[in-house]
Amino acid sequence: MTDTPTEKEVLSYFDTLSNWGRWGEDDQKGTLNFLTAKKTLQSVRLIKEGFTVSCARPLIFEPSPDAVGPAVHYMVESGEGWSSGDKVTSRVSQAATDYIGMVFHGYTVTHIDSLAHFFWEGKMYNGRPAHLVSTNLGATTESVELAGDGIVTRGILVDVPKIRGIEWLERGEGVMPEDILKAEQECGFEIAEGDVLLIRTGQYHRRNVEGPVDFREEGSTACHAACLPLFHDRNIAMLGTDTGNDVMPAPYPNVIQPIHQVGIVAMGLWILDNANLDDLARECDIRKQWEFSLNIGPLKLTNTTGSPVNPIAIF
Repeated sequence: MTDTPTEKEVLSYFDTLSNWGRWGEDDQKGTLNFLTAKKTLQSVRLIKEGFTVSCARPLIFEPSPDAVGPAVHYMVESGEGWSSGDKVTSRVSQAATDYIGMVFHGYTVTHIDSLAHFFWEGKMYNGRPAHLVSTNLGATTESVELAGDGIVTRGILVDVPKIRGIEWLERGEGVMPEDILKAEQECGFEIAEGDVLLIRTGQYHRRNVEGPVDFREEGSTACHAACLPLFHDRNIAMLGTDTGNDVMPAPYPNVIQPIHQVGIVAMGLWILDNANLDDLARECDIRKQWEFSLNIGPLKLTNTTGSPVNPIAIF
């Protein structure tokens, strides 16, 4: 069993796992550099059925304990009044239009984090100063627009509850490296450079069974910081889970979000938060196949620290 790293060891990850300068001093893409045309072609060749599975959660418009500031939706124009004759003006087309606004960072919206999302000691990935993400201009560097052409690569699912023979991991408990290595052995895959590694904890399933909770009060599962060296060694392009991607309550008082802090700032690791991996796990189990082509299309946003996404797995 992997020894749980001390806080001193986790702090050392900022140096030992750093990818600063790996792709040059001007690099802003971090681990997306592992996404080559060859890797994309390899992932497309995995498609045999043309069967698709969404890995996104429905967007929530109602307040809940884990979404105290939910997305906002209202109708700018609707179909009401046209058939009754109450609306007769010729200046308005007979069409319905919507407004949607959201703070997508949090615990409910499926989204990816760009490298502009986190800082450590006043610096971003590759040593850029944090003030390059400003209130008036947004993320002037390392913005999500760097992924605007899409992320198409091999996806790998590690279904930790299946490996452990449980319904879900407990809040405050972390996925450990041996969970991931055991999944490789039992499910017949090997995590390789350029993969998007999806790790199911069962937390979203638990939410659907028991209802939402405030993770800041009740705690959350996620990958433990002990997994970071494995992510670095395997050169994954992105990490995604069905959680907010950091164990709560924080195991370390001075590194309270190590997956984000070490992953994004030191490694340049792009992160997918709050995925729905339950449907994908079911389809993988039916086929006894835990690798697939994965297509993630962020919105074409500029100067932005992330984007809502609907990742699509294709078998």
